[in-house]
Amino acid sequence: MASRGFAPLSGRQENIMVLGRADGLHALKPGQRVVLGVLTENDQHNRVFGQVSSKYVPALRDASTLDVSTSSATLGVHVVEPVIAQATKPTSFFLPSELLLVDDVVQDLGSGSCMDSSMQSLPEEEAAYEDILCVPEYAEDIHRYLRECEVKYRPKPGYMRKQPDITNCMRVILVDWLVEVGEEYKLCSETLYLAVNYLDRFLSCMSVLRGKLQLVGTAAVLLAAKYEEVYPPEVDEFVYITDDTYTKKQLLRMEQHLLRVLAFDMTAPTVHQFLMQYTLEGHICARTVNLALYLSELSLLEVDPFVQYLPSKTAAAAYCLANYTLNGVLWPENLYAFTGYSLAVIIPCLMELHKLHLGAAGRPQQAIQEKYKGSKYCGVSLLEPVESLPLP
Repeated sequence: MASRGFAPLSGRQENIMVLGRADGLHALKPGQRVVLGVLTENDQHNRVFGQVSSKYVPALRDASTLDVSTSSATLGVHVVEPVIAQATKPTSFFLPSELLLVDDVVQDLGSGSCMDSSMQSLPEEEAAYEDILCVPEYAEDIHRYLRECEVKYRPKPGYMRKQPDITNCMRVILVDWLVEVGEEYKLCSETLYLAVNYLDRFLSCMSVLRGKLQLVGTAAVLLAAKYEEVYPPEVDEFVYITDDTYTKKQLLRMEQHLLRVLAFDMTAPTVHQFLMQYTLEGHICARTVNLALYLSELSLLEVDPFVQYLPSKTAAAAYCLANYTLNGVLWPENLYAFTGYSLAVIIPCLMELHKLHLGAAGRPQQAIQEKYKGSKYCGVSLLEPVESLPLP
């Protein structure tokens, strides 16, 4: 197995981990950091330091931009204030007659809504969810409320087809990097799911240039950490993990962009929330829970087809596949009664997730596999996936 390369930083007494190989994520040593490099046109990426993509797509017409606090003279761009819908409604934008880019970062797509059996103990964050969700008097009400909200705060299916300069592969690389960032800073799993939700809802509305995609992802995880973590990393830390490719000012401005596009709706139901409810209702062992968590996290990598499924359905598919892999049972009757989902409804998503599980070990992006190899997660990524499912 090839070892990872390290390159010296100019002006600093530390090293950067050069990522992007298929040999997985190794634990960072003191003085090292996770860095995502340039995303190139052929969907390859080099995770190195000090490189910024200079390729920009031609300006598109009939799109809007976002207001920024910096003067247009400083940015060298025109600034347009869009019409933003109220937070209770899907975001809409005023479409000017000519596109004006804000710092060559984003362009409005102009259509669609952005809301669109080991007995080891569970990780501490999962135990915290258990404390919240195990009150039977409120479980059904909580689930009903989350099911209503997941429709409102979902990304728009098929949004990637409208992106002129980024691809599915680039998004996969970015999400893989976000997993590594979460491990480096010991962020909660829910923080990762929220960050991906914010990213996809933003990309549902705004077209992003490949040179700025990492900036959007970093701003998304910054917002998610502020929302979810007790002690989120400082803004300077998020600048640092990009190897100062972006400045603190750029990151804070992108944070403003995200908040405006998302209409400040940060409380979005995620696959993780539903899965925690299902595992408590199903009374499965810790190893099965961790396998379900691993499978649900794999689903974050692929915007298609999983963005077309509601988080509750993806969580149900992850539960089914994990339960069958370890216990030989797919979907128990008590969860059918709790969720209203029959196995027939879950099958399309289940088949896609099973296909993803079968190919997980051979993917170039291995951050999730490396994460779930640890004893904290019962080493569930080392389990062999089942070859077939007993589906009607």
